[in-house]
Amino acid sequence: MTIYIFVLTVGLIAGTLSGIVGTGASIMLLPILVFQFGPKQAVPIMAIAALMSNIGKVLAWWREVNWRAFAAYSITGVPAAALGARTLLVLPSRVVDIALGLFFLAMIPGRRWLTKMDFQLRLWQLSLAGAVIGFITGIVISTGPLSVPAFASYGLVKGAFLSTEAASSLALMVSKVATFRQLGALPFSSILKGLVIGASVMAGAFAGKAVVRRMPITIFQHIVDGLLLCSGLAMLWAALS
Repeated sequence: MTIYIFVLTVGLIAGTLSGIVGTGASIMLLPILVFQFGPKQAVPIMAIAALMSNIGKVLAWWREVNWRAFAAYSITGVPAAALGARTLLVLPSRVVDIALGLFFLAMIPGRRWLTKMDFQLRLWQLSLAGAVIGFITGIVISTGPLSVPAFASYGLVKGAFLSTEAASSLALMVSKVATFRQLGALPFSSILKGLVIGASVMAGAFAGKAVVRRMPITIFQHIVDGLLLCSGLAMLWAALS
């Protein structure tokens, strides 16, 4: 019971962080889930919890969802996520983790350079990004740091950014979870644990909304950079340890 209380508390904190910057819940929760339930159960449990986290963010910012961006990103991302989930069975995850870790770190100066150059993605470019990120989403536990710069480069900020990124990620995660279920990698016990843990993450998303409403855009962007740094280092640590 103590460990469940601890996991739920971390889930609430992780959900609040994810509700502020758009991602981060999986990175905080996964090590704890691996320690408690083992890596084979942790991945599907986190997939269910991530579903609920994105549902919470969509509900919190429902009126600000950019549905054109959502459609452009998801129409290619959903089938790509299903393909990535199948590829997960044969691809060395360590290689993917190292590549993503280096990419996240490179995105810190890269995102600032794109902002300085006033570079913005168009809908068709966002659709291409959805295909690439969707495939990677099927392979690894979290690609939030990839979708964050994609939607930010499209010009979305604060509520519009959080809601649209969450809705798009939700579509990709549904595809991934459905594929896991089809392949027999998502038993009912894992679904139940994911729902319980996901409830605390979902509650944190609403807590994060109150913070974002009072947050200047510059501070929001600094937090995104900090998350990219932590994500990159976490990926490299996991791959090399």
